[in-house]
Amino acid sequence: MPSSQVEEAVSRVSLWKGREVKVTPLSGGLTNENYLVESGGQRYVMRLPGRSTELLSIDRANEVYNTKAAATTGIAPKVLEHVAGVDVMVLEFIPGPTMSAMALQSKQMAARMAQSFHRLHAAPRFLQDFNMFRLIETYLGIVDEHEVAIPDGYRDWLPTVAEIERAVSTGALPPAPCHNDLLCENFIDDGTALRIVDYELSGNNDPCFDLGNTAQEAGFDQDLRAALCEAYFGTVDGQQLARMNLFALMSDVGWTLWGAIQAKISAVDFDFVGYYRGRWDRALEVLRSEDLKRWMAEAGN
Repeated sequence: MPSSQVEEAVSRVSLWKGREVKVTPLSGGLTNENYLVESGGQRYVMRLPGRSTELLSIDRANEVYNTKAAATTGIAPKVLEHVAGVDVMVLEFIPGPTMSAMALQSKQMAARMAQSFHRLHAAPRFLQDFNMFRLIETYLGIVDEHEVAIPDGYRDWLPTVAEIERAVSTGALPPAPCHNDLLCENFIDDGTALRIVDYELSGNNDPCFDLGNTAQEAGFDQDLRAALCEAYFGTVDGQQLARMNLFALMSDVGWTLWGAIQAKISAVDFDFVGYYRGRWDRALEVLRSEDLKRWMAEAGN
């Protein structure tokens, strides 16, 4: 983002008005620009929206509302200031290491992730709902309208996606406040808990989607998925584990379109084409596997 826009954003924030500030870019954001702001001995995170993110079905009012709701449980950073109109959000800085797939690859970490989910899913109801199956329909409309390139044969699998939706609906859990896009980097270890940041795609959803999506992002094998399931539900619930696996697949199917749209619109220096092709290749492996039929049968119990 041009420095003039960052300076403009900094100047609009009252928290540090009249004080010297030091602004440093934070890495890792694929949709937004995040900055560490240091002023008066305090550290803050300033978040600026990326270009054309409304095409990704991101609602900034929803993001602010939900971040505040999740912060009431202590799992999300506090929203210290929101500058309406320009959508500058200033958040509490959470000290501690940002997680990675490697850092999360253990049963101990799966148990800590489950504790974080319990806190998040117990937050006050979020502003809007989230459903990956409906989001895929929305994204396909955007793909058509903006002539976005997507993998060949993507739509051939939509009847299978409809079958998956029917399978996961059988054992559906009551909707709860969910993150819905839990990359490993959205967990920060503050020394006590794995805090959860970045609520731009958050919404009320089946909690099992959060479990499956994050298991996919963290590269969990079936043993670690079972460990996450057991830590969350108190037992390895076969039906919910199958639903986790189906939602893990659906995160690849859905975020393939997200990556394709980003490849068309984003100003971020990132290989979105490689990203969406990789996600789709991984999805195809599962779509063509015997695992899919088994999980759909187990989910429908």
